[in-house]
Amino acid sequence: MNFSNKIKFAICGISPLIVSNVVAKTNNTQTLRPNILVVLCDDLGYSDVGFNGSKDIKTPVLDDLANHGTIFSSAYVAHPFSGPSRASIMTGRYSQFIGAPFNLSDDTEDIREGVPVTETFISKVLQKSGYYTSAIGKWHLGYDKQFQPNSRGFDDFYGFLGGGHNYFPKQYKTAYQKQLNVGKKNIFVYITPLLHNREKANENDEYITDNFSHQAIRVVNEAAEMKKPFFMYLAYNAPHVPLEAKEEDMAKFSEIKDIKRRTFAAMVYAVDRGVGEIVKTLKANHQFENTLIVFLSDNGANIEHGGTNFPLKGTKGDTWEGGYRVPMFFHWPNVIPSGKRFDYPVSSLDFYPTFTKLAGGKIPKGKILDGKDIWNDVITGKNPRKGQMIYAVRYRNGFTDVGARKDDWKIVKFFKAPWKLFNITEDISERNDLSAKYPEKVEQMVSETEKWSRGHVTPLWFNTEKEKIIWFETGMPNYKETFKLP
Repeated sequence: MNFSNKIKFAICGISPLIVSNVVAKTNNTQTLRPNILVVLCDDLGYSDVGFNGSKDIKTPVLDDLANHGTIFSSAYVAHPFSGPSRASIMTGRYSQFIGAPFNLSDDTEDIREGVPVTETFISKVLQKSGYYTSAIGKWHLGYDKQFQPNSRGFDDFYGFLGGGHNYFPKQYKTAYQKQLNVGKKNIFVYITPLLHNREKANENDEYITDNFSHQAIRVVNEAAEMKKPFFMYLAYNAPHVPLEAKEEDMAKFSEIKDIKRRTFAAMVYAVDRGVGEIVKTLKANHQFENTLIVFLSDNGANIEHGGTNFPLKGTKGDTWEGGYRVPMFFHWPNVIPSGKRFDYPVSSLDFYPTFTKLAGGKIPKGKILDGKDIWNDVITGKNPRKGQMIYAVRYRNGFTDVGARKDDWKIVKFFKAPWKLFNITEDISERNDLSAKYPEKVEQMVSETEKWSRGHVTPLWFNTEKEKIIWFETGMPNYKETFKLP
C-alpha cells in the first residue's frame, strides 16, 4: 500500500495502520507500520517554543514540524512533575494508582525502588509486536536492574537513570572522579557516568544534549539496517537545571538580558538543532515519510529557572494549567492533518493505547489503562473524551492539590483554599473564579473526582525521608479534607 492510499484512509477517518497491519501479515513485512519517535523535553514551558507562542526562543525545526502537523493546544501530562509524569507515559496509568506519585531521590545511587514490574510498559508491547525499541536520555523510573530500561522492553538504552544530569562531560567526569578518590560510595547522580544498556558508556566529551541527539541518529540508522520499525523514547534532560549551555548557542540569544532565560533559550535551541539532525537522517534513510514524531514536555516550566508558561497560570508542580498543560504536536507526512490545531483536551495517558493500535500490537491481558486511543478523533477533528475528566493530583506536605477538567470546565483545589471553578476554554489563565455562580457544577465535578480517587494507593517511595514522615503523621493523602465542600 502506497502513501496515497494511506491518505485516503486517513481522510475517511480510518487509521491507515489498520489496513497496513493486514498488508504486513499477508506480505510478511513490517515496513508499513510507522516508526514512532517520542521527543520529550524536561521542564519546557507552554510558551517556550515558537509554535506555541514564544517570541524570544528560536525553534525553527520544531516549528516547521509542528506547522506541518497537528498542534495540540490542550495537551496534558498526568502529573505536574517529572517521575510520575514519565511513569504515566510508560504505563498508561495515573501514578496514584500504581504507587508512584513522587520522584525517586537523586541523593544516592543506592536506591532499590522503581515503577512496579507488574505494570507492562508501552515499550514492551511494541517490542513484542516487532519494533526495535530504544530509550535515550533521562529515565527516572527506577535504579535497580529490574526497573532499568533494558528490563522494561527497550532493546537499547543510552543515558542516565536519575532525575537530572550535568551537561558538560569534562566537568562532571572530573567531579565524579574526585568523589571516587575520597572514597565516597553514594555519589550524586547528576555527575555519574552515562550508561549504554547496563554498562558504563564509552562517552565522548560532547555537550550532553548533542550526545543524545547523535545517539538517536545511531539508533535510526540501526533500525534502517535491520529493516524494522522503531519506537524511540528520546527523553532530553534539557532545559532542566542545572542551566548549562554552549557558548555558541548562548550567542544566538544575546538580546535576552536575563541570564537564566538566555541560558534556558540556548538549551532549548540545542534540542531543536538535534531534532533537525535526526530529521535529516530519517530523510536520508527514506524513513521520514513513515515516522510519527510526537513532541512534548514532561510538565510545565519552572518559572524560577528561566521558563515561561504564558498565558497559563502557575509553575511546575502546580495543578494550575501551568503545571501540567504542555506544548505538543504530532507530525506524520500525508497522514496527520497538516497545519491544524486540535483544541480538544488530550492526555499523555493516551499514548499507550494509541501507539499500540498504530503498531498492530496487543494490550496485555488484564492491563488497566487510564487513557484512550485518540487516533481517529485526531484525524477527523472530533473530541475524543466528551464528558470525560482529565485529572492532576499533587501531594504536598500535609495536604493535596487537585485539578480536574471536563470539556470547557475545570475545578482546582490549591494550597488548602476552597474549590475554584473556571471556564477553561474562555479563561485559559484561570483568572475568573465561577464557583459561586455555578455551585452545582462544582459539587458534581468534585464528587466525580472523589470517586475517581478511591482507587489510589499508598506511595511505594518518597522523594525524601521528611516527606515520608509527614505523609504518615498527617494522615495523607487527607482526601476527606480535600474533597470537603463549603
